[in-house]
Amino acid sequence: MAMSASKNVMRAVRVFEFGGPDVLKLQSDVLIPSPKAQQVLIKIHACGVNPVETYIRSGTYARKPALPYTPGTDVAGVIESVGEQVTAFKKGDKVFTMDTISGGYAEYAVAAANKVFPLPDKLDFKQGAALAIPYFTAYRALCQKGHARAGETVLVHGASGGVGIATCQIARACGLKVLGTAGTEEGMDTVLRSGAHQAFNHREANYISKLKEYTGVEGVDIIIEMLSNVNLAPDLQLLSRGGRVMVVGCRGPIEINPRDTMSKESSIIGVSLFLATEEEMRECATAVFDGIEAGWLKPIVGSEYPLEKVVKAHEDIIHCSGARGKMVLLP
Repeated sequence: MAMSASKNVMRAVRVFEFGGPDVLKLQSDVLIPSPKAQQVLIKIHACGVNPVETYIRSGTYARKPALPYTPGTDVAGVIESVGEQVTAFKKGDKVFTMDTISGGYAEYAVAAANKVFPLPDKLDFKQGAALAIPYFTAYRALCQKGHARAGETVLVHGASGGVGIATCQIARACGLKVLGTAGTEEGMDTVLRSGAHQAFNHREANYISKLKEYTGVEGVDIIIEMLSNVNLAPDLQLLSRGGRVMVVGCRGPIEINPRDTMSKESSIIGVSLFLATEEEMRECATAVFDGIEAGWLKPIVGSEYPLEKVVKAHEDIIHCSGARGKMVLLP
């Protein structure tokens, strides 16, 4: 690392063309970016891996970055240097961010100072990389867009992943009855340890029937949906009157019967953290810091990969048998 820094170059993953995981190329001669007036340079200790990064890499996502680019948004690390107009941070500060300008699959990244937050001492860097995208998304889906209220029932589909764990913890703290699904026994145990009152195995053929039996005629008030192209149609059968499905993740189209929304006046609501206002982001951050301070917000780190294994990470996040926490890259 000392040699890389002295030569002003670093290791970083670069994408020169859209396609499968093999378009991710680790290079060792990428220039370390310099922060502009309102930016900071972060020496990265951990970077979160998110499903959306695989969609962007494939070229099938609505947002297409200019090629070549370095993927990665939510990193945790130490401030290396700051732009001339930055007063909130200084060299040596431990931080996490929910976005980067230069890309997080690297040893260093530049980020806008207003997208960077101090990393509390209670959390390590790997947990810091599991904070911003998962917890901000979960809070936005559940509270800002889903308008969750204490006493309501929430079903978290795919609850053992980064966003799912965050949703379970936030929902439990907000006084909701929390149900979660996972694909393995270990995943279900993770869901229960994250605050769910009950866990279901979504790989069982009859798990929808078990959910209906458990929730009774009332159904569930909110569904946080990570795989809507598979689950949206059955989700509508599980809702209570006036219930809402929050679409957090989707990997393709699905056919539904709109009458299923009419019979209960239910809603299907898309969620995108990218569309949050700066005020909404501050609200997310406040909720996260309050949760850390209170002790109920505890990111669970799952699989860890060095930068050399980035292709494997992108394969696993889509095709692994079951998530068990937030996937991270370690430069």
